[in-house]
Amino acid sequence: MSGETTPVDVLAVGAHPDDVEIGCGGLLAKLVRDGHSVALADLTAGETGTRGTVEERRAEAANAARVLGVCARVCAGLPDGGVANTPEQQRAVIQIVRRFRPKVLVTLMDRDRHPDHSATHVLVREANFLAGLARIETGQPAHRTPSLHYFHPYTDFTGTPDFLVDVTDTFDTKLAALAEHKSQFHNPDHPGEETYISSPAFWEGITVRARYWGGRMGVRYAEPFFCEGPLLVDTLPGLKGTAP
Repeated sequence: MSGETTPVDVLAVGAHPDDVEIGCGGLLAKLVRDGHSVALADLTAGETGTRGTVEERRAEAANAARVLGVCARVCAGLPDGGVANTPEQQRAVIQIVRRFRPKVLVTLMDRDRHPDHSATHVLVREANFLAGLARIETGQPAHRTPSLHYFHPYTDFTGTPDFLVDVTDTFDTKLAALAEHKSQFHNPDHPGEETYISSPAFWEGITVRARYWGGRMGVRYAEPFFCEGPLLVDTLPGLKGTAP
């Protein structure tokens, strides 16, 4: 990878080509709508998945990125089903972090259903730290993203999230992006074998989950996130936009 950089506000990293859309597609669409630059990185091409060829999934990912309006989407080329926190794989993620130099990094939470998801959580967190060490040479300037947040694409195994984002206005965009992954989600026209995420129940569950978290805070749809350590806010939550 060359030493050229393309700084963005937010970099979202998933293990597979549809992870970020499931977990935080509404947030990403909202950020783009509000004028922030957003890039996506898929660590693998999803080549061991039951449905869809690598070529199909690459095209679907590109289409979904266009729906979200992000400025770039890249694939690290790590092995699907074999994501691991090794020096070789750390280097691949370091190069991506240094290329995009994000202000905020969003990636998978641990203890998720797919082993690659938990591995991605650890790999990205540690690679981001290492990306700030100038003596690790990649031909790029060192960069360590100061703010990391995490999402679950499937189930919230780790309990109550640290914060919720209201995605009511962009939830339709999230669903439209997910629908571009035609080989993966419920699609009677696709000839592949049915899987957990291609079932009607999983597709319906995406909306049910967002409605549940939205209902907790009095909005229609919300996405849950986790973080490490305290969050700095400008004022008390609930007072933004109100006059004294």
